[in-house]
Amino acid sequence: MAEDVRAEMVSTVFQVVVTEGASVVSGDTLVILESMKMEIPVLAEVDGTVTSIGVKVGDVIKQGDLIAVIS
Repeated sequence: MAEDVRAEMVSTVFQVVVTEGASVVSGDTLVILESMKMEIPVLAEVDGTVTSIGVKVGDVIKQGDLIAVIS
């Protein structure tokens, strides 16, 4: 079963920490977002493999945009 990781707020992608195919455990940082001069880590909520990354550094994302898929 795939788990979509979606943005919770409007922000800019500051850093992509993982790559497609990487194994992650709950709590691992996937990407770091920047909003209002604060860095906000986006964490994996499930154990699995990153099957897709939907953002790149510099992207401006909105609430609900797909960041990654973990399966």
